Amino acid sequence: MSLVSVIIEDKLPLLTLPLHTLIRETAEMAALNEGVTVAIEVGVAITGDEDIKELNKKHLGRDCPTDVLSFPMLEFETPGVIIAERADFDGDKLLLGDIVISAERAAEQAKNLGHTLEREIGFLTAHAMLHLLGYDHANAQQEEVMFKKQEAVLDRLGLKRRAD
Repeated sequence: MSLVSVIIEDKLPLLTLPLHTLIRETAEMAALNEGVTVAIEVGVAITGDEDIKELNKKHLGRDCPTDVLSFPMLEFETPGVIIAERADFDGDKLLLGDIVISAERAAEQAKNLGHTLEREIGFLTAHAMLHLLGYDHANAQQEEVMFKKQEAVLDRLGLKRRAD
């Protein structure tokens, strides 16, 4: 049994079952790379540009679509370090937070960047999971740390930057 439970709600549905599996595997790999040792639950909503635009405007004040949003349920003193005694559990699982991915934006970015949709969905999932685990990229030092961690997750899953 996996320590990471991922609940996916595909509102379009533009993504196939293998991409749902990829989202689950990427979330699990991100948690594994961070040494998570407690059972966690993550919600993932797959949506389109219009829905994510509304969420982006409501929560971040940005009136435009984006590729991914993260809604963490924990505050971290140290990124990646979960203090179980301070966390809220639903039964035996720690509710880590929610991720919203725009499938439309992901497909467009994959095409523009010349790599697969799988790589882009993996990237967005890894990026969002790291946010849920307390990482940010508000300055150059944080960005360097976070982006190295994202690439480590993608490398372990064999998701290459460019399509072959």
